[in-house]
Amino acid sequence: MRNDKMTNCTSGPDYQSLLYSTTYIIIFIPGLFANSVALWVLCRFVNKKNKAIIFMINLALADLSHVLSLPLRIYYYLTHVWPFKKFLCLLCFYLKYLNMYASIMFLVLISIQRCMFTINPFKAKDWKRRYDIAISCTVWIVIGAACLPFPLFRSSDFNNSSTACFADLGMKTMNVAPALSMIILAELAGFVIPVIMIAYCTLKTKAQLQHNVLQLQNINEKRKALRMVITCAVVFFICFAPYHVNFFFFMLVNFKVIENCTMHKVILTFHPYSLCLASINCCLDPILYYFSASEFKNEVVRHGSSVIRVRLMSRESASSVKS
Repeated sequence: MRNDKMTNCTSGPDYQSLLYSTTYIIIFIPGLFANSVALWVLCRFVNKKNKAIIFMINLALADLSHVLSLPLRIYYYLTHVWPFKKFLCLLCFYLKYLNMYASIMFLVLISIQRCMFTINPFKAKDWKRRYDIAISCTVWIVIGAACLPFPLFRSSDFNNSSTACFADLGMKTMNVAPALSMIILAELAGFVIPVIMIAYCTLKTKAQLQHNVLQLQNINEKRKALRMVITCAVVFFICFAPYHVNFFFFMLVNFKVIENCTMHKVILTFHPYSLCLASINCCLDPILYYFSASEFKNEVVRHGSSVIRVRLMSRESASSVKS
């Protein structure tokens, strides 16, 4: 009787497949289009000496890596069948967390750099693009390695003939102590420290702007920096804070550390919503580029106007031929 009760407590919500498939369908087209355009504009038209552009390019790449895996996720949650190899399932699973933590790190780096150059403008003049490239490569290597345990935690019963994937995969049996140590480390490095750093950069940049308002120095540039840092903070808290607040308790449920049935249900019910919010960053990050980088905004508007003019001219020529 107790086992039946615990099974009911630990089973995920019935609607999670519908929630995942609907969210991913909504995200896919805007996310693919916005990040493709962002990558194109950032790489071809925006001056690379503009600070944080290299980090923005890497942020767009991180988003695209997740967006391109969404069709497979949509297919699975609509059909509940995984007809592909085990490796592809685990790769898509891995890309989800790679996107999440790479995005977090690049948002933090954008905030730190804009804050640092606002406080010390002379450092910005001496800063080399190769520094940003080296930092970005280091982030990819560290995050890539750090995210490997996420797919490796999944059930060892999963094989190439299995039709289950993603949320339907079980967890490997592990000792609670080392598992919790890894979870706490992930929460500290992937959430708590980034929260502190983004909050500090936001407050410091705002204080610097208020100080410069009194001295009437570089007000516009510092307002742009503050706008970018605040946008990073908003994206971070909307997309990643709910997931990480819930993640620790979700893992405690999986390892049966939390046994209260009501808490089980609350945590498991909130988990799919937090994962969906974490995926929305693929659509919100391009807004960061548009409203925070003036060169990016100008190029998007300019090329958008060119496309509209070409279409209008083609329509006019077509109508004149008919007349």
